[in-house]
Amino acid sequence: MNKQELIKIASYFVQSSEDNYIAKQIAITENVVGMKIFEEPIFAFGSPDDRYFTLFKEKSAIGNHFLHPKEWLPQAKTIISFFLPFSEAVKKGNSQDIAWPSEEWLHGRIEGQTFLNKLCMHLQSELINAGYPSLTPSLDKRFWSKAGFNNNSPHPEVSFSSTWSERHAAFVCGLGTFGLSKGLITRKGIAGRFGSIVTELYLPPDKREYEEIYEYCSMCGACIKKCPVNAISLEKGKNHIICSDFLDRTAEKYKPRYGCGKCQVGVPCESRIPKQRKIK
Repeated sequence: MNKQELIKIASYFVQSSEDNYIAKQIAITENVVGMKIFEEPIFAFGSPDDRYFTLFKEKSAIGNHFLHPKEWLPQAKTIISFFLPFSEAVKKGNSQDIAWPSEEWLHGRIEGQTFLNKLCMHLQSELINAGYPSLTPSLDKRFWSKAGFNNNSPHPEVSFSSTWSERHAAFVCGLGTFGLSKGLITRKGIAGRFGSIVTELYLPPDKREYEEIYEYCSMCGACIKKCPVNAISLEKGKNHIICSDFLDRTAEKYKPRYGCGKCQVGVPCESRIPKQRKIK
């Protein structure tokens, strides 16, 4: 199996799966029935021996709780990272209300993640069936993610962290760089979701077209104005506590769904890499 075969399998799954469309029985309102969640994915491939994966274990980066690709899979040879861009319907819907997430975005965040997980499992199965042991870190029993500060949690020593980061893996593989809002800007923009698979199939790593962590961010400040709770600033980037508190409020308001995504829509990096870097 080569890169193009894998991408073709994924693209067909996204195009043909009913789960990439909102069914009537789960739609919040009639307005979103039949709405497409994602466009075709873009892929990048990285090496488990990339120095960044070791650097991520340092306290100044993510921390020692971050599991190296070879801790997930000892004979790992490739990290497969992909980005699923949200459809225009999802992005446009979330641009309407400046205070609360739209029904389109809520479906994209929750049903979209469910679909992304199914895509990961589909690709993982294809790889295993082809003879290459593989796993999806975010769906593995060793994966955990911690949002806020809670001393009673199993991991009181960290906050807003996890044992695997889709965005950091995507950065290493060459999909894009971070933005002021802490999202990752790809050639298809920032509005979407990331997934990854660690596999024993060797695929040549892609060359990163950037050197700096924030290289694709224009620092224009548009996401600052879009944030409904002023959680982003040019000086400090995103305040995770303020952002997380607001997400908790959306979870109460829209249970069983939640989300926001205002910093990802109506901004220059919504669907592309900003043309010019501007530093204020």
